[in-house]
Amino acid sequence: MPTVTDKVVDEALSLPANDRLGLVEKLLCSLNLPTQGEIDNLWAEEAERRVGEIDSGEVELIPGEKVFEKIRQKYAR
Repeated sequence: MPTVTDKVVDEALSLPANDRLGLVEKLLCSLNLPTQGEIDNLWAEEAERRVGEIDSGEVELIPGEKVFEKIRQKYAR
């Protein structure tokens, strides 16, 4: 016997593509997930924080070549 969820999914899949897309957007919004804009803002804040750490000398920069060499050494077979 199909569950309510099965019935809803079957009904949703019978909708035209635009209506399915609208339904997906509404369902995602109901989960209260961060929007792409919020994610972008958080990444921008993180980048600013890291730049501040570099500018203040709080962190030491390591040249990329040195980082990749360490990785090669660590994972060499």
